Amino acid sequence: MTTIVSGQALTDSLRDVMGGVCTPVAVVTTVVEGRPHGTTVSAFTSLSMHPPMVMISLDRNSNTLRAIQDAGHFGLNILGAREHHLARQFATKNDDKFATVDWRVSGRSARLTDAYGWVACSVHSTADGGDHVIVTGNVIDAELVDGQPLTYHRRSFGTHAPLTA
Repeated sequence: MTTIVSGQALTDSLRDVMGGVCTPVAVVTTVVEGRPHGTTVSAFTSLSMHPPMVMISLDRNSNTLRAIQDAGHFGLNILGAREHHLARQFATKNDDKFATVDWRVSGRSARLTDAYGWVACSVHSTADGGDHVIVTGNVIDAELVDGQPLTYHRRSFGTHAPLTA
């Protein structure tokens, strides 16, 4: 017999279940009037290859979301295993997250120099996603750097290791 869970118990259960799913980590960025904006996300994915598109999800109250909506473009800096400090830094509410970070403008967004992967996008659409907003982007540039991806699992950072047969 299945027990139906609701309210805060459901929220807590979903958080536990989703915390058990290994996710990649990225910093989503944009530049508005020469000023960079960015935040850490784990809710992003490839959406389409024809045309090339990605999808990200940002908290409805995110300053970076507002900047992306104003700018009409964003960058997806996919972090590598050595960049876990950047994930923590960009997860804060600090106004100057870029002060100690090497970055440059690429694809009209802030590209973190040490990122494992880079995807530059123009905003295609936005949609309601509960307490988040789903942003789809048309990919205008993409590049992968050699290394291991940063992952997040059960509230800690790690990386992928292939299984051996």
